[in-house]
Amino acid sequence: MSATRLDSTPNVDHFRVGLLFAIGSALAFGMAGPLGKALMEAGWSPTAAVTARLAGGALAIVVFASVTRPGWAREALRHYKTVIAYGIIPIAGAQLCYYNAVSHLSVGVALLLEYTAPLLVVGWLWATTRRRPSNLVLGGVVLAIAGIMLVLDVFAGAHVNVVGVTWGLAAAICAACYFLLSDRVAADGTGLHPITLAAGGLIVGAVAVALLGASRIMPMTFTANDTVIAGHTTSWLVPVILLALIPTAIAYTLGIMGIARLRPRFASLVGLAEVLFAVIAAWALLGESISVTQAVGGAVVLVGLALARQGDRSEKIAQATWPETPAQPVDIERTVPRS
Repeated sequence: MSATRLDSTPNVDHFRVGLLFAIGSALAFGMAGPLGKALMEAGWSPTAAVTARLAGGALAIVVFASVTRPGWAREALRHYKTVIAYGIIPIAGAQLCYYNAVSHLSVGVALLLEYTAPLLVVGWLWATTRRRPSNLVLGGVVLAIAGIMLVLDVFAGAHVNVVGVTWGLAAAICAACYFLLSDRVAADGTGLHPITLAAGGLIVGAVAVALLGASRIMPMTFTANDTVIAGHTTSWLVPVILLALIPTAIAYTLGIMGIARLRPRFASLVGLAEVLFAVIAAWALLGESISVTQAVGGAVVLVGLALARQGDRSEKIAQATWPETPAQPVDIERTVPRS
């Protein structure tokens, strides 16, 4: 009994730290939409906005990594497969697929499709571990998705077509890969470090998107027009710098550190809070109003997250541990402490 008490406190603290990182990441990611929209309203193409965001974020985190973790480049080369996959799929792929979905669908429907990622994560882990999630977890997923539908108010003037839905589902797959690949990072730093993965992934993602634009596969248009943020006219440099720092360098680093301390399944549900923060950011920066329906949806999302967390706690009590994959030989690089 005493051993259980000794083990429980570090696990709780580990979860709380991971949850703070995950919420901080969702808050930072929520700034991306309003800041990117400010650039696009000033004449930037989506590919140009994504390129500037990723390139600026990569520059910022490379400087930070070089100071705090001088050997990050060698570490990234040792794990080059994970870094390349992370840069191309969750970083470059998710953003490009989402913007293509928006070009064919209303923004609400495109976001809803992308945020079916938690369902994909739950389904993938269910299929690969052959361990059915508890009813509380499944109920939490359903409630969270229903809440997102209310937050996005997708039924108000939404229009759908097959091409847009395909792009939106592709964005969801890329988003699900973000949670699953980020789980490859060891929270104690013995494996691929979060800063290394974020720096290497952003470099790969920026290069991939820039090549698409330079090859004219996707249109890339930059302008030097002023932008409007929070009712104030400002230089285009302001949203570019903010995009690079907050929803890119900071968001990806905090997200990886949070997922390393949480189960990907629960972390993906916490990521749904990004939509709530995006709605609030759009209200603060762009003057977009928040309806009663959106407020109710936010409450439903929080209830869904609470149910999913309670389901995870129940599974932990029943199983004593939370393995995400079938038992395998111990590999220190893949040994991720679980809360």
